[in-house]
Amino acid sequence: MSERVVLAYSGGLDTSVAIGWIAEETGAEVVAVAVDVGQGGEDLEEVRKRALDCGAVEAVVADARDEYAEQYCLPALQTNALYMDRYPLVSALSRPLIVKHLTDAAAQTGATTVSHGCTGKGNDQVRFEVGIGALAPDLKVIAPVRDFAWTREKAIAWAEDRDLPIDVNKKSPYSIDQNVWGRAVETGFLEDIWNAPIEDVYSYTQDPSQPRDPDEVVITFDKGVPVAIDGETVTVLQAIQQLNQRAGNQGVGRLDMVEDRLVGIKSREVYEAPGALALITAHQELEDVTLERDLARFKRTVAQRWGELVYDGLWFSPLKNALDSFVADSQQHVSGEIRMTLHGGRAVVNGRRSDASLYDFNLATYDEGDTFDQGLAKGFVQLWGLPSKIAAKRDLGS
Repeated sequence: MSERVVLAYSGGLDTSVAIGWIAEETGAEVVAVAVDVGQGGEDLEEVRKRALDCGAVEAVVADARDEYAEQYCLPALQTNALYMDRYPLVSALSRPLIVKHLTDAAAQTGATTVSHGCTGKGNDQVRFEVGIGALAPDLKVIAPVRDFAWTREKAIAWAEDRDLPIDVNKKSPYSIDQNVWGRAVETGFLEDIWNAPIEDVYSYTQDPSQPRDPDEVVITFDKGVPVAIDGETVTVLQAIQQLNQRAGNQGVGRLDMVEDRLVGIKSREVYEAPGALALITAHQELEDVTLERDLARFKRTVAQRWGELVYDGLWFSPLKNALDSFVADSQQHVSGEIRMTLHGGRAVVNGRRSDASLYDFNLATYDEGDTFDQGLAKGFVQLWGLPSKIAAKRDLGS
């Protein structure tokens, strides 16, 4: 039996060309693997047929949308993960799922090598290869675009010479990656960080400056899991999809940022993540109501580190796994409802309700019925400030 290479296949020019190129250069048979993480576009059956027409001996397509939502997006939501306090890990979340399907396919087909179409300048090469190393350390990796200086021009020439069944003329001015958790856009005129994005950059969101009626939505959580929208039961995938639509229609979820890539360069990225950011906003607000103060404070530290680990391709690392356990335990009381208004590019919370709430009206009120003993506060303040007071006396020489 010939050597086999499992290829992460998107159906586009680069990975379609890679099928034949890998076969010619290595003599190996190529198994193409395409994973649906809610990116939309072509039907997976069409993608499968194209892979076979381009020379793959097998083509595996997987509808992983629910798996992605429940096992990857949900942990990010429960963590409130935002890289650099802004980016909801759109591409970073999907890569470990794709890696899992690639290594599974390699085991099932007897492949010894995995291939991806990443360049040497981005984060995804790290996410793929570190993930593959964690799940299947004996697999080898081929990266034609990075390791053999494949350019678009070379790929087009290759496709035309071999009459591959792919449109080589259609070229977006942007590099785009998208899935159900969001959409990432870069390159083209966006590489000049003084240039403002124009409306044709966006697809998941409508122009927030256009007049439209506000949209009020109630999101129900059970132990940190979104389980209903406006009282109607939903899966995690459906919650993201519905809020992508409703929040996106209000222009919610647009980000324009210069971010720190793992490889050491700064890059300008434009993101759309209406469902992700609306859900994270609601979830954070419910945690403000239901998490004890010190737990909430420490969880914010965990969220930052968790986001960095996932961004840096360390989804399968021991630290990430340990932090997952902490986050999961923190969610046992994060149940209730959050009401928010979606309008003008913003998701604004205006109502909170939970049977597990730590908010005590009688302690918080300044009106009749106040049960807070203000007489206790004087001694508390004196003791709390005592170390600072003693140090100040020493430092002032008194």
